[in-house]
Amino acid sequence: MEKIGFVVLTWNSERVIERCLNSICALKLFTPLIFIVDNGSSDSTATILQYYERSYDCIDVTYFGKNMGTTISRNIALKKCLKFHADFICILDSDTVVNDEALLSMKTRLLLPNVGIVGPVMEDENGVVQNSGRKVPTMMIKLFKVLPIKALKKKGESLELYIYEKVGCRPVGYLMSACWLFKKSLLDNVGLLDEKIFYAPEDVDFCLCCWEQGNGVYKDYDAKIIHSWQRISRKKLFSRHNVEHIKGLLYLFRKHHFFFSASKYEEKVAQYRTFV
Repeated sequence: MEKIGFVVLTWNSERVIERCLNSICALKLFTPLIFIVDNGSSDSTATILQYYERSYDCIDVTYFGKNMGTTISRNIALKKCLKFHADFICILDSDTVVNDEALLSMKTRLLLPNVGIVGPVMEDENGVVQNSGRKVPTMMIKLFKVLPIKALKKKGESLELYIYEKVGCRPVGYLMSACWLFKKSLLDNVGLLDEKIFYAPEDVDFCLCCWEQGNGVYKDYDAKIIHSWQRISRKKLFSRHNVEHIKGLLYLFRKHHFFFSASKYEEKVAQYRTFV
């Protein structure tokens, strides 16, 4: 069977990590290799991970004493995926539940021409679907979404939406990194995550790098997983996560040379084919 290297970060994930790991270990169509990095959890996450690490040969855990952010931590696990020769790599949040059918559909899409990353439809336990495949964010969109005015928040969210029939596999500006599947060869082309970004928008940055190298970013509407979506950055307005997010956005805009308009990327998206 083909091997999927799963990259999973934990940070105070005691409520969700067991369900995530159980879903991966239950896969029947793929051989999982699970590389976890714990970012200094202060709850019982580490104890749970130690149990799973003892119980399953396919699980490898790296423990940090503090939160190292998403890029440094994920890059450690990504390198292990390459070292252990995973056929495909799945970046996965700890609050997700995966299944064979979704992964098989995404894997099949990856074999099509010019497809770099594929992500699934994600919904929570109540069936609420998340906008996981979005237009490239601009400063205006981000400002609308953070201002304490309901109408402007809705305006910002609407500017991220693609208005089309939600069928097949469609190109998007970027995918939330709660679930990405890609071939290991993508890292040879695009490289690892940019460690100058501590926490978000590393997902936007990596997807833009994919587009710049001719690797399309796609949302597969035939694949569906559960994502509880903890949304850590929205719990406190003034927090380290939000400060790092703002710093990351400013870095992103400078790096990719856009600020108020992402038309150069959305034009690329429009040129790519939809696979039904």
